[in-house]
Amino acid sequence: MDTKIKTLSIGLAALGSLYAQQKTNIIYILADDLGYADLGCYGQQKIETPNIDQLAREGIRFTQHYSGSPVSAPSRGVLLTGKHSGHAYIRGNDEMRERGEVWSHEAMLADSTLEGQRSLPTGTVTFPKMLQKAGYTTAMVGKWGLGYPGSEGTPNKMGFDFFYGYNCQRQAHTYYPPFLYRNESREYLQNKLLPPHTLLDKGADPMLESSYSKYTQQQYSPDLMLSEIQSFVKQNKNNPFLLMWTTPVPHVPLQAPQKWIDHYVKKFSDEKPYLGESGYFPTRYPRATYAAMISYFDEQVGQLIAQLKELGVYENTLIIFTSDNGPSFNGGADSPWFNSAHPFKSEFGWGKTSLREGGIRVPMIATWQGKIKAGTTTDHISAFWDVMPTFAQIAGVKDNVSDGISFLPTLLGKKQKKHKYLYWEFPENEGVKAIRMGKWKGYIGNIKEGNNTMELYDLEADLREQHNLASRYPHIVRKLYKKMKEAHVEPEIEKFKM
Repeated sequence: MDTKIKTLSIGLAALGSLYAQQKTNIIYILADDLGYADLGCYGQQKIETPNIDQLAREGIRFTQHYSGSPVSAPSRGVLLTGKHSGHAYIRGNDEMRERGEVWSHEAMLADSTLEGQRSLPTGTVTFPKMLQKAGYTTAMVGKWGLGYPGSEGTPNKMGFDFFYGYNCQRQAHTYYPPFLYRNESREYLQNKLLPPHTLLDKGADPMLESSYSKYTQQQYSPDLMLSEIQSFVKQNKNNPFLLMWTTPVPHVPLQAPQKWIDHYVKKFSDEKPYLGESGYFPTRYPRATYAAMISYFDEQVGQLIAQLKELGVYENTLIIFTSDNGPSFNGGADSPWFNSAHPFKSEFGWGKTSLREGGIRVPMIATWQGKIKAGTTTDHISAFWDVMPTFAQIAGVKDNVSDGISFLPTLLGKKQKKHKYLYWEFPENEGVKAIRMGKWKGYIGNIKEGNNTMELYDLEADLREQHNLASRYPHIVRKLYKKMKEAHVEPEIEKFKM
């Protein structure tokens, strides 16, 4: 009798192991401020991204994928909750200045309660929580920004079994921080505090590389993050897992491994230094360093893919690569020179912080060997709030809360349900709203100044949003106004009201 029970027990364990292996692993890679055209597979001419380009060759490339918002925290909030910014709790970056010296890095080092951003509330449904319930082990490595240390909105309380990285977006304004977080606790590093925006020493020659030596310290946070990622993957190779890699790259400040900087200095030749006049650290070779950060990150992606193949889990892993919003305009980043948002405008006011196409249309690549046809491209219109229902469908669980539509059919080459429209609102600056319905884009700016006049663009003919057609198509404008009103629910947080 004991032998039969033992045999049955072994059989059930083997069946459980087989079931676990059959569940699809999910890796979601989120770059920070990477423009639509900062990758070779999206037309970049100056920056080398062979490993990410290879993902596109082995999978599918989306040409009409949108972020949740034009800046970090609200975009990530939309992603995790599946609620677009007309319904989301977090609709802008909120540093909660009422706490005190939140922009002082000396104060934050001494007092962790000054770190972090506005917290997602208790009870928020997120897709990592959903996947936890479906049997997945979940991890986030990178940048958070949706709940300060000790709040109800830390990564471990929002569905991640493991977290490593920056809890606070402001802390991510240096790649050599004095500490990172391992789950709920600080882990101090071999770096001294050098507050962001620290300028060159008085009298230093800006043309000498040695004048910038203090901006390079011992432990480069993206190196540490990849090490944690590879450790997590190795530990969970026999279990279904969700890994979110929310790298801070290529968000300024411009700091990169020297070998990649040297590579691009040779390629681009000499250039004018960036001296910190637009915030963040000075940099001897700003263009070379920006390119270096992206190629370094591409190299890291290649290392992760190699590990997945070596462990035999690549075939059973869906990998999605995208960016949280459009390209930056400060800290020495020169998006127009790289044409980072091409074919959209890359200049200030048209990329990051803007609801123009360059601020919210982002690259998105998906690879899933044996499931996604290699080398394909889709013009399916999708957005961050579609990620939750997509992952729910893959995991075989119900999604009853998101505003999204699963794009799994598109991944598998099947008939796809489409959105009637996509909607955004962004309360920072002067307040902006935008809506996409088919080929039409409606845009209302300066809302806090009393403006309610909609601009209308035909994105099939005018990707750069240069020709306002509102007076020619008033019936379309009326329809978009109606949809905007339908999509908006008043925010709970006063700061997010327009």
